[in-house]
Amino acid sequence: MIIAAILLVVIALLGAPLFTVIAAGGLLASHSADISPDILIIEMNRLASSPNMIAIPLFTFAGVLMSSGGAPQRLVNFYRAAFGWMPGGLAIVAIGACAFFTAYSGASGVTILALGGLLYPILRGEGYKEKFSLGLLTTSGSLGLLFPPSLAILIYGIVAGVSIEHMFFAGLVPGTLLMIMLAIYSMFQGSKNHVIKHKFELSTLLTTIKGSIWDLLLPVGVITGIFGGFVSIMEAAAVTAAYVIIVEVYIYKEIDLQTQFFGLLVETCVLFGSLLAILLVALGLTNLMIDAQLPMILLNSIEEHISSPLQFLLLLNFFLLLVGAMMDIFSAIIVVVPLILPLATRYGIDPVHLGIIFLANLEIGYSTPPVGINLFIASQRFGKTIITLFKSTLPYLLIMFIWLLMITYIPELSLWWKD
Repeated sequence: MIIAAILLVVIALLGAPLFTVIAAGGLLASHSADISPDILIIEMNRLASSPNMIAIPLFTFAGVLMSSGGAPQRLVNFYRAAFGWMPGGLAIVAIGACAFFTAYSGASGVTILALGGLLYPILRGEGYKEKFSLGLLTTSGSLGLLFPPSLAILIYGIVAGVSIEHMFFAGLVPGTLLMIMLAIYSMFQGSKNHVIKHKFELSTLLTTIKGSIWDLLLPVGVITGIFGGFVSIMEAAAVTAAYVIIVEVYIYKEIDLQTQFFGLLVETCVLFGSLLAILLVALGLTNLMIDAQLPMILLNSIEEHISSPLQFLLLLNFFLLLVGAMMDIFSAIIVVVPLILPLATRYGIDPVHLGIIFLANLEIGYSTPPVGINLFIASQRFGKTIITLFKSTLPYLLIMFIWLLMITYIPELSLWWKD
């Protein structure tokens, strides 16, 4: 049993697909516990038939369409006209555009690839230092993970069994707070380095609003529809996908149905298929761990040394930072959440608040070695070493650590919407 487990770890380190390693681990666990492996199939069927699952491919498709169309350039033009007059205005443009785009693309790497190459030369050309620009674009790729309709929030809601609408509400204030903190730092750096400011012109702003109005209306419609109770998550996803098709194909005419549409469908299927494969096998494995009472064993062990929620949250953050540095965000949600949820409940931590803490830690993990996906994708995009990029992100990571402590120990930031 131990030898087989070690062998699976070695295979994973050698680059085997994650879902195959998790599936093999599930079969191994069922065999050692003398449980029929049928339970894995039952769990897969339960997940695949979940109504909320329909929303994930639809939002993914909308994000793929937007990244392939002209949305990145239109958004940059708008944010630049609106905020370019401020000290550090273009950096604020990068923060806003990346947060908007990540919320819809669902993948930090897509944001860096779509917007990084566009914004980096502009930042450098207007006087921002290389280190500042690289750090900003590397960390900004994950800023939208707490904003609707983030795929990370959708998956957490499904795995943890909490209301996705409540999670969307809970992420608004923490996500906005982080953007404000980064914007203040950017304004300080912009003023310090005397970067170029753009004169505010109402005519330019109105022109960019006109050019990007259909993109800007999308989040307004999604948030109003979901939070106003007019549509469900699945209905919002379907409307979003249809809306983006109409906007990109017929209004802006950035995508040709005959030549590009099939390829975009394939790209969406690959993204969603890889995620679904991991989801299916991982939840089967975590169900086995729950049947084996692993959460209770962990709880008993922790209770011997931890006596208060404050201590538990401190330990939880340390643990999740390690998880975020070692696993991608979707795998971490699927594997770790079922284990820590009973522990957090025992210490009186609201599961919605726990979700925001969880995602915030993993958002930081996107930019930390050894598996920080932002670092690797930014390295490819900008042609810089991982070490160079990691050093560039350190000021931003410090800000994000302060932010993490704030949302951890001030639960009202996440639970403000509760009576």
